[in-house]
Amino acid sequence: MASKREIHINVPVLTRVEGEGALEFDVVQGVIQKLNLRIFEPPRLFEKFVEGYEYDQVIDMVARICGICPVAYQMSAVQAFERLFGTDPGPWVRDMRRVMYCGEWLQSHALHVHLLAAPDFFGFENAIAMAEKHPEAVRRGLRLQGLGNDLITLFGGRSVHPVGVRVGGFYKAPAQAAVADMVKQLEEALPQAEALVRWCAELDFPHDEQAFTSVALSEPDEYAIGSGRLVSGQGLDIDISHFESHFEEFQVSHSTALHTQLEGRPYLTGPLARLNLNFRQLPKPVRAVMEDCGIHFPSHNMFHSILARAIEIHLVIYEALQLLKAYQRPATPAVQVRPRAGTAFGCTEAPRGFLWHRYDVDGRGDIRRARIVPPTSQNQARIEQDLCASLESFGLDHDDDELRQRAEQVIRNYDPCISCATHFLKLKVSRR
Repeated sequence: MASKREIHINVPVLTRVEGEGALEFDVVQGVIQKLNLRIFEPPRLFEKFVEGYEYDQVIDMVARICGICPVAYQMSAVQAFERLFGTDPGPWVRDMRRVMYCGEWLQSHALHVHLLAAPDFFGFENAIAMAEKHPEAVRRGLRLQGLGNDLITLFGGRSVHPVGVRVGGFYKAPAQAAVADMVKQLEEALPQAEALVRWCAELDFPHDEQAFTSVALSEPDEYAIGSGRLVSGQGLDIDISHFESHFEEFQVSHSTALHTQLEGRPYLTGPLARLNLNFRQLPKPVRAVMEDCGIHFPSHNMFHSILARAIEIHLVIYEALQLLKAYQRPATPAVQVRPRAGTAFGCTEAPRGFLWHRYDVDGRGDIRRARIVPPTSQNQARIEQDLCASLESFGLDHDDDELRQRAEQVIRNYDPCISCATHFLKLKVSRR
């Protein structure tokens, strides 16, 4: 162990962490005494921005919160208003929204698996360096990401901040010919998705089993994406409207992102949590590939997150394909909506975990107050807990560069969406 010293390590451009943050921890006699994942970007204030706007305007406004998962924000909001207003958009709308959501999972997961996470497992600094030795893997990632973007565009008009969703349905239904073309692309992509699962299953995963609580939406008859009850591996099973009775958001001094706890403890949300809780709801063809590869869930190794995302890529391509094969263009893509006063609750599964919305609405359908709880802020406390356990298991006698690399990989397991602007991680290690 090194003698008493303080070391500052800066990584000026870390393109595999989405957002601006810093990691700081103190090591005393071989034990981490303090560890802070510092998030210091300014607040976005979207919850105040939407006050005074009518419900349909909110759908497009919240899509601007994130350029990677705008569909998630739209779907949680639209679900909230439809629940409050007693609006049933019908099976066609529900199915096509699931298809659109599949596009978002596909583009987000494909980006993370191939360009952000995979270089860690192959020892490369970035995807550009990895492409020299594994060009086809990087090309596959770009193809799948592009397909996900096209799937969002099919219903949203564009892939970033789409504008096709409205309360009651969609503004426009895609033409039959456009859907037929998408079906062909999905059929071509399905073998790529199966190959991706097999590729990820052969990665060399660090052994890092930890005890943690998984939380996700769950449905009895399908893999939950756009609806469900909130469940955990420790017995939680609640309607989304009861979120505030069990989950607490709180501010910490070292972060502008709120932390969230379930019954006073950190928890995990996201792909690994979803698979831990819902793997039995996966379609048979998806489970068949997993079984053929010897993949078993649940798992309490966060390094299996890349594998969980690969399985979900296979899932969404398969499901989007099945739903679009049965596509029939409706006479109208939306139903009539009649607003009413009350409190609206919405919750769907964003790529990084469940995204919870609450809106207080007046009789005209205008927003009086809003609360939005994104998955990354929910995972903050769990990330810090994981970092402490993982770094101590890895060995604090490693040099600072090795510790930094392991810490960054642990953080990347969660694919944190800190923001869509800067990419920066600073590491400060104090040894005593």
